[in-house]
Amino acid sequence: FEKENEEADKVAVRITEILSEKAFNFSPTELLNIHKRLFKDIFDGAGVYRDYNFTKKEWVLNGDTVIYAPFDTIKETLEYDFDQEKNFSYKGLSLDESIKHLCKFTSNIWQVHPFCEGNTRTTAVFIIKYLRTFGFNINDEVFAENSWYFRNSLVRANYKNFEKSVFEDTSFLEKFFYNLLTNANNELKNRYTHIDNIQSANDSSLKCNNYTLEEQAIINILKTHPTTTQEEIGKQINKSLRTVKTYMAEMQEKGLIERKNGKKNGEWVIK
Repeated sequence: FEKENEEADKVAVRITEILSEKAFNFSPTELLNIHKRLFKDIFDGAGVYRDYNFTKKEWVLNGDTVIYAPFDTIKETLEYDFDQEKNFSYKGLSLDESIKHLCKFTSNIWQVHPFCEGNTRTTAVFIIKYLRTFGFNINDEVFAENSWYFRNSLVRANYKNFEKSVFEDTSFLEKFFYNLLTNANNELKNRYTHIDNIQSANDSSLKCNNYTLEEQAIINILKTHPTTTQEEIGKQINKSLRTVKTYMAEMQEKGLIERKNGKKNGEWVIK
């Protein structure tokens, strides 16, 4: 038990280190490298795809298992999932639509389960790095505080059993992403994800809005710093000043924000 805690602490330090770096490459190789850096010298197979098939009994499924990708298709399946995501455009999508798609992509790469161990933590770090490319200033806090819920929601997103009338359900994962991206307060209880629980995550309606991912990133900043400059926003979301001005002009046209009390001494108001 002491050794497990020591290893968990070591991985936590490595997660912080990786997330402190801005470098990121959207590819299966990046996923592989993250796994290698997280688990090097902790267990065999760090940074190597698994070479066997397996099942895993899940509490949330009453002991049943998710069907993971066959080991001999891991490389091809990941390449397909990444190509699909790379060619997908989020432009013009509402936050609701974007989150649904992000949940599907996240659950797909997790379902491949490319590694012997450490798949959930590797997926979490990769997704944080990916979401930052949309301008979100996020860390692993929500993941760390709700690690079991995150895993259970991934299980539910990839499990179906027609005999028991259980179907793939990303709604639990969507609640998690809303908390992560909008600071929402959806209740992330593990018991809600259990297949015997009659309450679906959809029973408590998720907050709907028409923000795009980039707009939500800007909204998050304006909520706490309404007087911030567009230049400062650009630095925080890693976008050029010109791009930020374009985004915010569109947001004003949509009636999402407005400028009060002038350019020099005014502030941004979220409508």
